[in-house]
Amino acid sequence: MGLLDGKKALIAGVANKDSIAWGMARALRAQGAEIAFTCLKSNVRRLKKLAPEVESDLIFPCDVRSDEEIARAFDCLKEAFDGELHILVHSIAYADIDDLGGEFVRTTRSGWNLAMEVSAYSLVVLTRKARPLMKAAGGGSIITLSFEGGERVVPGYNIMGVAKAALNMSVRYLAYDLGPENIRVNAISAGPIRTISSMVIDNFDNALHRTRVHSPLLRNITEEDLGKTAVYLASDLSSGVTGAVLMVDSGMNVVCSGVPPHRKSSKNPQMKTKSTDCTDYTDG
Repeated sequence: MGLLDGKKALIAGVANKDSIAWGMARALRAQGAEIAFTCLKSNVRRLKKLAPEVESDLIFPCDVRSDEEIARAFDCLKEAFDGELHILVHSIAYADIDDLGGEFVRTTRSGWNLAMEVSAYSLVVLTRKARPLMKAAGGGSIITLSFEGGERVVPGYNIMGVAKAALNMSVRYLAYDLGPENIRVNAISAGPIRTISSMVIDNFDNALHRTRVHSPLLRNITEEDLGKTAVYLASDLSSGVTGAVLMVDSGMNVVCSGVPPHRKSSKNPQMKTKSTDCTDYTDG
């Protein structure tokens, strides 16, 4: 028996098999959720090849910049799910490539508006459309994806960092509005993980390396880590959690910048490869 048996979930933003949202879709399905998708028309064909893996054929084209397409997608969703929705996963972000890398001060007005509309406002409008379906279901869970660049400077992330900051605050305001209706809103802030989108971040390989040698868990996060966290937030296990930005980054957020590699990292030159000294650090 799964944690999400009988639950109906909409996943917005799967672009390919390496998308974080695709890993979440698989994790939710493994716990019993019925899955539907929205995506850009250009991604429908690709998603149709993936969707059978989660036993779904519910794919609704939707450009979040179009109110008409959003309305049409939710009309189709309402019919497919008999007027109810329990889970919304929002994994949508976009910025003009010219506004990534280089100096943030060069961000254009059009680039600013595009990134904010697609990456932050889309959560608001999708939540507004999901609200009546979740009320009909007796409540629901809305999950979005954030990143450290919404709280601290990640060189090159630029306008996307500002959009993620807006997304984080949107989570809090939406949680406040919808809490009385038993609708929870939370964000997962993922540590470095290799996706197509990660290719635009300056020195991304260095970020992966730093996490492996500095973080408390001494490893990079995985698609499975994020999928399990999505299951937690989607299920009754997190029934008292809303308005949170949950860090899933192997604990890297607790480590100060500039510290040397973890004392148990193989990259720490002071680490002993062999020791019988009873004062050496052990897992006990």
